[in-house]
Order: sequence, then C-alpha cells, then structure tokens
Amino acid sequence: MKKLIEVEGLTKFFPVLGGVLSRPIGWVKAVDNVSLHVYEGETFALVGESGSGKTTAGKTIIRLNEPTKGKIFFDGKEITRLSVSQMRPLRKDMQIIFQDPYGSLNPRMPIGEIVREPLLVHGIGTKKEQEERVIDIMNLVGLRPEYVRRYPHEFSGGQRQRIGIARAIVLNPKFVVADEPVSALDASIQAQVLNLLLELQKKLSLTYLFIAHNLAVVRHVSDRIGVMYLGKVMEVAETKELFTTPLHPYTQALLSAIPIPDPEVKKERILLQGDIPSPINPPSGCRFRTRCRYAKEICAQQEPPLEDVDSEHYVACHFVKAGKKTSFTS
Repeated sequence: MKKLIEVEGLTKFFPVLGGVLSRPIGWVKAVDNVSLHVYEGETFALVGESGSGKTTAGKTIIRLNEPTKGKIFFDGKEITRLSVSQMRPLRKDMQIIFQDPYGSLNPRMPIGEIVREPLLVHGIGTKKEQEERVIDIMNLVGLRPEYVRRYPHEFSGGQRQRIGIARAIVLNPKFVVADEPVSALDASIQAQVLNLLLELQKKLSLTYLFIAHNLAVVRHVSDRIGVMYLGKVMEVAETKELFTTPLHPYTQALLSAIPIPDPEVKKERILLQGDIPSPINPPSGCRFRTRCRYAKEICAQQEPPLEDVDSEHYVACHFVKAGKKTSFTS
C-alpha cells in the first residue's frame, strides 16, 4: 500500500516564557520524536488522554504548527521546511475539520461564503462555478442549498459541524485531519456525523487522520490506531488487533475503561494512579513508568523504542518483544 503521509522523528516543543524580558525558561514537549505513517485511503486514528499531544501532532503534520525537529513527507515529497508560498499549492490537498463547530466558523459570514472561501483563496473556478460547487458540497454533507445565506448561529451543533466538513472537502483534498470532530456533539448526533465521514471517504477517496479520545468511536471508523501518551506513541496496530490483543500497559488500561453493555460479562478494570505528568518535565526513560504497574528500574533508565513485535504491531515497552508478547513479569 502507498504511504500518503510519513513522519520521521516529529518533534514540537512550545516555549514557556518567564521573567521581565519574557524569555524561554522551559519547553512544553507536546510531541517528542514521533514516527508514523498513514496509508492512502485509510483512516488512521490517534487516541490518548487530554494532553497526550495527539492534536498537536495532527496540526504539525499539515504544518499548521511548525515542527521543531523531524521530517514530514506528503505523497512522497518532503514538506518539512517548505516556505508559505511553496506550501500554498499543497494546502488544497490537506485540510482539517476542527473540534469546535462553534468557534471554527466566522459568525459574520453566511455559510455559503464560509464554504466558498477556500475556492477563492486558491483561485479555483469562476464565481458561478464556485457557487455551483458550494451547492454540490452542501447537498453532499446533508445541508439544504437554501441555507447558503444563513449565518452559523442559526444552526445546531451537528449542522455546524457539517458546515465545517463541507469547508474541508470543497477543494477535494487527498488528506483530512479530523480533530475530535464529534466530541462536542450530542451522542444522538455523533453517529450521523461519523457515518457521513465514512460515506465521504468512499465517495471522494479521502485519507483521514482521526484524532479522538473516545475508543468506541475510534473502533467504528478506523483501520489502524496509534496510542499516544505524553507526546510519545506507545502502540500502533490494526484496529481489530489492538482491541483483541493490546500489548502496552497503557493501551490495556484505556481499553479496560470501555463499558460492556452486558451485566453478565465481567472484566478487570485497570485503574491508573495519579495524573498525567507535566509535559514541561516528563519522566526519564519510559514516559508511562510513573503510572505503570509493571515498571522496573530499566524503565527509568532507558526509553523503550517503538518496535515492530508482530506484523506491523508496534509497541514501545521493555517487556514486550517479538514472539514474547506478555513478558511483563520476567
């Protein structure tokens, strides 16, 4: 399969300013040496707790954030250090659906203009062609064409997210970052929006980087999953493999928290002690060791590399090795 996105050693640090002159006195290590790839046509999900760095990783991959270090390849071309003018032609191929359907839309613009704006920015089509394209896209996302003159405040949360989706796909991109696109919506609306995203993926041959913290949602939409914790990728596997055979202790804890709608089924709940550490001063060695029930001395001394232990099932743990998946007690 062709790799549409490839990331090598991606790092994004944000300065912590202090003192009279507001100089950097520390760094927030939001994304730290992350490597992953996304195949063309698939949905790759990034999951983790709040503060794990998944949203920052998604925005950095499409250069909404400038990377501190590392390399980003899009469709075989390195885009890490391209200038603003060099990136402009590529922007139409990579778009983002924002988490907040309320804050991501300009309240002073009618939605027809909001959806049309990317076409104006890239100079695509005449005014008539742009207006026709907007109507086509609105029909595609389930919005009535007569809504074009209405403003964002006249719509529900689910409708606003459809507007955001329409804006993201109007340029017919190859790659879309969906940054928790249903987390701000009512549960009754979430399924509708998720099904819409899957339908659009089939119709338009889209590739998604789907960012979420709800594992039930991710299981429904993703082909592969990457689990992030404190700026690091802990585990990557196909969705079915991850849910049936989670190998990293953090992944096991996350999956143990998913409720099962059957009172007869009993499963162990793995409770993580404490809060996620500060990304300004993360633990030495393995980032997860301060909350891991299997942690030993080596975990504090050495950072485990993300290794392929079983046919593209990658795990960053000293006690999970190829052919020896459950050696935590050894």
